[in-house]
Amino acid sequence: MSVTATTGRPTPLDIRGQKGGAPLVCLTAYTTPVAGLVDPHCDIVLVGDSLAMVVHGLPSTLQATMEMMVLHGQAVARGLSKAMMVVDLPFGAYEEGPEQAFRNAARLMRETGAAAVKLEGGTHMAETVAFLVARGVPVMGHVGLTPQAVNTLGGYKVQGRGPDAERIREDAAAVAEAGAFAVVLEKVPDALAREITAAISVPTIGIGASPDCDGQILVVDDMLGLFTEFRPKFVKRYADLGAEADRAIAAYAAEVRARTFPAPEHVFGEEPAQS
Repeated sequence: MSVTATTGRPTPLDIRGQKGGAPLVCLTAYTTPVAGLVDPHCDIVLVGDSLAMVVHGLPSTLQATMEMMVLHGQAVARGLSKAMMVVDLPFGAYEEGPEQAFRNAARLMRETGAAAVKLEGGTHMAETVAFLVARGVPVMGHVGLTPQAVNTLGGYKVQGRGPDAERIREDAAAVAEAGAFAVVLEKVPDALAREITAAISVPTIGIGASPDCDGQILVVDDMLGLFTEFRPKFVKRYADLGAEADRAIAAYAAEVRARTFPAPEHVFGEEPAQS
């Protein structure tokens, strides 16, 4: 039984307490209608900085801004009644230090109603995580492949293979010990993700990690087949809505050109004569 089913709208403390329990179901959302669709099924809905790519057509998550995160966070909040909302801190909004991170995290929570924020980074971000948590900002961590660091990582590569595994172990442990209520593990080997899940005291949320993580997250546009610019190995498409939309739009265009739409049932006649 999920957190949502047992406690209503979960809090960060509820999520932390789900360690080792029923897997946590997490998806991204960026608009009110999609938030309403995912809400009944999810424990956590993430307003991810991936919106820069899948909604705004930008080349990476680095182009997401605070204004984007606030706007989309407000939209998603209007579609949620059961799931807990987490909003990403975008690139450049927290790296300068704990004080900058607190100002921007407080703004996100105040203006969107988010229950928590997510930030990327391991040992070097532990001080910031602890600073935020001590001041009332629940934090979800994110280690492994951190897309905001794609330029220094040399691309969207698997992280933690071979000797690099120790770095990921240390990152996850540092963020958890600093007070994060959950840690996203992105694009790390299955065995390493299982090891970290067993080792740290807070839930792990996998994306390209392991089925043995305490939960899973995907970008909703990826799993619905709406975003087709590229398809990571870890994405399973549960629908092909992009192709279905293309068929529907093509049918509409053909009917307009053939003057078969609008049909009589779609237009209005004269007002009935008054007697």
